Amino acid sequence: MTPVELSRTVLHAVRRAVDAGELSVAVPERAVVTPPGPGGCGDYATNVALQLARPAGQTPQRVAEVLRRRLVEVGGIADVVLTGPGFINISLDEGGGGAVGVGLVAEVLRAGGRYGYAERAGGAVVRLHCAREVRAVVVGEVVGRLLRAQGVTGRTSAEGVEPRWTDVLGVRVDGGGSASAEVSVNVRPVPVADPDSLLALGRDAGRWALLRPAGHDRVRGGAGGLVQREVNPLFRVRYVHARTRALARNAADLGFSAEPGALGEAGADAGAERVLLAAPATLAALGDHPRVLAAAAEHRAPDRLARHLVAVADAALPLLPGVLPRGGEKPSAAHRARLALAEAVGAVLAGGLSLLGIDAPDHI
Repeated sequence: MTPVELSRTVLHAVRRAVDAGELSVAVPERAVVTPPGPGGCGDYATNVALQLARPAGQTPQRVAEVLRRRLVEVGGIADVVLTGPGFINISLDEGGGGAVGVGLVAEVLRAGGRYGYAERAGGAVVRLHCAREVRAVVVGEVVGRLLRAQGVTGRTSAEGVEPRWTDVLGVRVDGGGSASAEVSVNVRPVPVADPDSLLALGRDAGRWALLRPAGHDRVRGGAGGLVQREVNPLFRVRYVHARTRALARNAADLGFSAEPGALGEAGADAGAERVLLAAPATLAALGDHPRVLAAAAEHRAPDRLARHLVAVADAALPLLPGVLPRGGEKPSAAHRARLALAEAVGAVLAGGLSLLGIDAPDHI
């Protein structure tokens, strides 16, 4: 992990703490990481806790502990130690994943598309009601799915659903009519200005166009949602998923399968450096998936999940060419571990797209 990547990781930990309500601060534009000073330890240190303490209304030591708990979960970080008035000292795992990464990948593979779901229902019931408007109905339907994934019974009703919304977008709700006194949440995103042009995109691109913007933002339709190139975020997400499935098929042809483990050492084989550079960000994104699902359900915000899937895909894309053996290389334990990481990425992308009601194709 480079200092630039580590700085981004620290900022990501701050953002997660803010989203969870543990810190009430504006996320800074950058977090300075440097070699530890006198009394420090590890590979790098940051004073971001001292920087945030006053605006957060907490002591630097308290802010540092909040961030430490999140940083130790990140793949590529071996240990985090607090010293002095609130310096955060970080030791890196040169293997690019370490025991934390191995355990995370194994957990994702065990859970599959349900990784990040609540283990059991809590008995709560949330009743959602939508206006007779295509975006409100699609958002309400997906919020119901997100709530159920978190163990909450979500019931979605709408003042009306046009047949073409069901035919094109596959939307389904639990009931119709006016809002009752039992409604917990009225789903009211900014309405779509031109529903016809959006429906012309079809199910997957149409749903993505409705769900990716935050509820207070306007929907931008247009043929860009159908572009099969990397400029289209939905294409990137589905492309990375399809690549992970192709890697599994190709590995089977070579006679090996996925097994979580160490990703190898730099220079050990042709793909090692590429994988080791991309693995920390990929593992961080995978580890963040349960929090994103919970936050998307709590805030009734499917856009958080959509943006997170783009982040997972963008983090993982650079490592995929390094997964399989090249030339005359024989499959090794490192190749099996890289395949496991790729399959974990595919599982998270497929599960997330399913919650959004969007297909995750095995071939593109």
